[in-house]
Order: sequence, then structure tokens, then C-alpha cells
Amino acid sequence: MRLWSLHPALLDRAALVACWREGLLAQAVLAGRTRGYRNHPQLERFRASPDPLVAVATYLSGVAEEADARGYRFDRTRLDADPDAILRLAVTRGQLELELEHLRAKVLARDPQWLVRLGSADPHPVFDVVPGPPESWERHRP
Repeated sequence: MRLWSLHPALLDRAALVACWREGLLAQAVLAGRTRGYRNHPQLERFRASPDPLVAVATYLSGVAEEADARGYRFDRTRLDADPDAILRLAVTRGQLELELEHLRAKVLARDPQWLVRLGSADPHPVFDVVPGPPESWERHRP
């Protein structure tokens, strides 16, 4: 499961679609509808929020907005909660930089023309950037 902290506009088609699909899986886990992935480390940041289902719905809403901008149709009726426009989660600068490098490696293999879009590690709209290394839950290391 990869729930990108990067702005969805940075994600190539494959990453954007996978992010939506995996975000819906995260939502199912947080809602208790599945037994798998219950201990997935990327869910920690949503569980730490006051209402994890609202947090993941807000995250998914940002992904859906980018999909709309590209002419894709992601079904927002699948969200379990209403997004919260004022909700803010934190992400470290180190996490964003690590994810940008990870995305560059993936894009290099599947869509090298997309690389020109990967200039800076801008965050998903729900995240505020704070100083620090990659998140403690991150398993991918360069």
C-alpha cells in the first residue's frame, strides 16, 4: 500500500489510479471491513487524527480532484465520510523527499516522459510540511 504524501498532480496515471484504489482499501481497513492490512504502517497518520474515516475521505477527495482535472472519473460516492476542508495532517520534509525519489524511480521505468513534471516535492493538499526525516512508519529506504 502506498498512500502518497506528494501532491496528486505529481503522480503519473498509474500512481494516481493506484493511490485511489489503495486509499479505498485504507478506508475499508479503518472502517473495520477487512482483516488484511490492519497493521499497515501508512495508516498511522490517519489513525492519529481525531476521526480517521474523515481523514482518509479528505485525503481521497484530494486524489479525486486531481482525477477530475485529468478527465478521469473516480466515484466519490465510495467515500465513507464527508471530506473536511479544514483538516490538516502533518508530513515531514524528509518523507516528501523520499517519496519523490521513489516516484522518480517508478516513473523512469514506466513513463520517462513524466519525469519533467517531478521538480519539487509538493505535498498533498491535506498535509502541512514540517521539518524532519522520513516518517517512522516508512519502510522504503533509498
